[in-house]
Amino acid sequence: MKLTRRTLLKQGAGVAGGALLAQTRSEAGQAPSEPPAPRRTRFGVSTYSYWHFEGEKYPIERVIENAARLGFDGIEILHRQMTDESPAALNRFKRLALVNGLDLIMFTIHQDFVSPDRNERQKAIDHTKHCIDLAYQLGTPAIRLNSGRWKTVASFDDLMKVKGKEPPLPGYTEDDGFKWCIDSIAECIPAAEKAGVVLALENHWGLTASVDGVLRIYKAINSPWLGVTLDVGNLVGDPYPQIEKLTPYAVVVHFKTYFGGGVWYTLDPDYPRIAGILRRANYPGYVNLEMEGRENAETAVPKSLEVMRKAFA
Repeated sequence: MKLTRRTLLKQGAGVAGGALLAQTRSEAGQAPSEPPAPRRTRFGVSTYSYWHFEGEKYPIERVIENAARLGFDGIEILHRQMTDESPAALNRFKRLALVNGLDLIMFTIHQDFVSPDRNERQKAIDHTKHCIDLAYQLGTPAIRLNSGRWKTVASFDDLMKVKGKEPPLPGYTEDDGFKWCIDSIAECIPAAEKAGVVLALENHWGLTASVDGVLRIYKAINSPWLGVTLDVGNLVGDPYPQIEKLTPYAVVVHFKTYFGGGVWYTLDPDYPRIAGILRRANYPGYVNLEMEGRENAETAVPKSLEVMRKAFA
């Protein structure tokens, strides 16, 4: 995977299978003695592929309809893309997915546990628990979780220029940040277990910019209700050994494409190699598209699905 010169860089059957795999490894400390039988890789699409936090929000209902028409197997819903959190709206998404033959795979949220202010961390905990309730209502078996970051690099664009790495706040250490994050996630685990929703920690900059950071948090929590979202586009340096290291813990995989050039950076992934890593690890879960290019999603998403199909053929 190389950077361009212009840039720095059906309801959860697959997810449930991936969660079971991660749970078995977590509790036993090793891979299952009988790996899951090979199966067709199921492809999902994140609603984020159609809306990158700018301009008018692309309706989630239209993403569901597009996904069914194109031949995806499931949908990942971005919380920030929703314009209505009412039970009626959630039930509408659920019904629309069902009648279109799609799984609701994961609910992607944003929260930040890295703050010396206990009140700020509590807000993030409360937000996470609120989103667990929303996921339960939707029937999605997993939530994409962030660790959070120090925010000593002000903008996300600048953070990408330093490869996602930023110094701690003055007077604090990385260990402080990890403790805040671990303690905060631990407070959310009982709610996740009660709702039957797996918290899927993503390698998403901040404390989880490195594989070691992800696994430090994951292993400290040591719960079957915490898994990993493996994002193959959020790895600095040689990604392939890192993908191999995270795959055993993954309950969902994010598959990145950059048609029209990346919104923040452009990568040139070896997609068949990534597919091979997942296949050799007997990864049974969903592979979800996050189209992160500037090309219009109406053309870029169908092209991305073809890339996915060819890689996993």
